[in-house]
Amino acid sequence: MELQDFYTGRAFDAYTFFGAHPHAGGTRFAVWAPAARRVQVEGPFGTADLIQTRSAVWEADVPGAEPGMAYQYLVTGAKGWTVAHCDPYGFAMTLRPDGRSIIAEMPQGFTDEAWMAGRTKCFDRPMNIYEVHAGSWKRKPDGSWYSYAELAEQLPAYCRENGFTHIELMPLAEHPFDGSWGYQVTGFYASTSRYGTPADLVQFINACHRQGIGVILDFVPVHFAVDSYGLKEFDGTSLYEYPAAAVGQSEWGSCNFMHSRGEIRCFLQSCADYWLRVFHADGLRMDAVSRLIYWQGEPARGVNGSTLEFLKNMNQGLQQRHPTAVLIAEDSSNYPKVTAPVEYGGLGFDYKWDLGWMNDTLDYFRKSSGERRENLGKLTFSMLYAWNEHYILPFSHDENVHGKATIVQKMYGDYDGKFPQARALYLYMAVHPGKKLDFMGNEFAQLREWDESREQDWMILSYPNHDAFRHFRAALHQAYLDNEAFWAREYNPAAFRWADCDHGAQNVCAILREGHRNKVLAVFNFGTEAQPDYTLDLPAGRWTLLLDTDWQCWGGTTVREAQPATGIIDENTPFSVSMPPYSGKLYRLEEK
Repeated sequence: MELQDFYTGRAFDAYTFFGAHPHAGGTRFAVWAPAARRVQVEGPFGTADLIQTRSAVWEADVPGAEPGMAYQYLVTGAKGWTVAHCDPYGFAMTLRPDGRSIIAEMPQGFTDEAWMAGRTKCFDRPMNIYEVHAGSWKRKPDGSWYSYAELAEQLPAYCRENGFTHIELMPLAEHPFDGSWGYQVTGFYASTSRYGTPADLVQFINACHRQGIGVILDFVPVHFAVDSYGLKEFDGTSLYEYPAAAVGQSEWGSCNFMHSRGEIRCFLQSCADYWLRVFHADGLRMDAVSRLIYWQGEPARGVNGSTLEFLKNMNQGLQQRHPTAVLIAEDSSNYPKVTAPVEYGGLGFDYKWDLGWMNDTLDYFRKSSGERRENLGKLTFSMLYAWNEHYILPFSHDENVHGKATIVQKMYGDYDGKFPQARALYLYMAVHPGKKLDFMGNEFAQLREWDESREQDWMILSYPNHDAFRHFRAALHQAYLDNEAFWAREYNPAAFRWADCDHGAQNVCAILREGHRNKVLAVFNFGTEAQPDYTLDLPAGRWTLLLDTDWQCWGGTTVREAQPATGIIDENTPFSVSMPPYSGKLYRLEEK
């Protein structure tokens, strides 16, 4: 790294210079602390002074400092106070509440060359993401966490078995408070020690890639934790954060990064590069992007020019360095061209969460059958803007916590009535344009809201409704993977049409998706009244029933035939189907 690039915000490899870098006989330490009066490093090797060798940078080569040793910086700041801090660029940290860094070798040991060579952004491939909190997916019988290495033996295989293509892990960067879920970070370059070492994380990602599962990591470029040993007032001044409380403090009580400083830009964009390059992450989902677009995330306050420029430069640099990794924006705003390349006036993301689709869809399914008659627009509205961005359809952790109820619980009515609606909902999600994301537990109709302190309620799979629902979800995912009409022309408006959206009063609708080789048709009855003769005007050809959400094997009332039902559509025999209440049917259509 060139220091001048660091000061001017151009470096993407700051971690190769700053931090603790062990070598034969010792470790070289380097830290940026421009206003500090004195900086020392303290560990089992003793206490050593760092020397201000160049402007704002403190360095020392410390004999006897070896990998595995915990250390901290003692920074005497501008006001004369000495405060212990972890290393901003530390590659590992001790378990909370201990806030020290650990000397660690740069992670190595990947054996995924074939995966990396064949990786794509999946624009014309399936992408079905399983969002996971590593500490509460499953736990050991005594309640303790599984390590990264232990998760490697279970989670990738589970995802493959259930038809997921990617795992999105909630933030793994070191954080002090479990209840922050990793979104208030102290160690941006350190994979949390809750689940093991960096080498264990390498083992996990290797295992995912062997199973054909991509790994997306949550990345937090907006704010950081206020703990005194972290980044806050690192050299006795507001170094990483804004000095003014009005913009320096986030709505979560954390400190907002001051993205106008070149050194802060380098810290964050180098961190993004670190997770992509060193850990072979297949993508980053960037949290709270609206806070990078607008001041405090509020459009009324106007666009924040410095943060927006940082975002564009970071994304453009990451796209150049990692052309097959995906960059995903969690953005609730209507800011345009989020997923357009920077060189074409965009922000440089590949995908954006469609939070509008999520809110409208779940609002529709909360309504009674009678209320739905007047609200089909909740489902059709998303297609008026679906081509503005490359969208991901998210049922994320945020929709399963804090009094919001889980996805199946959001369905209208009583316990037994929720399951057929949820099956129809997930078929609608599958056929709607956009990649898919679902939070852990939703695949077997988790009823309890997510709690990071305990595992998912796997015991409910002993109940027939939940076991049947999981098998339905696996079959739906397999149909999604097997039929390229779902995804081969994902973002081409010519490949989608409403086969019917004019009969909302009957609570019915139908969607047609067209691939390169065939078409899929999904037909829905979202009401309580059966529709025995629902007729559609479709192109001539052959049809095959792939899936019926009302099959008895999944808890419905319809007997599944031994052989798939098939038929012909022509001028003399229009397509007509009988739809039970709260049901959906999926067909493959082919030319005669």
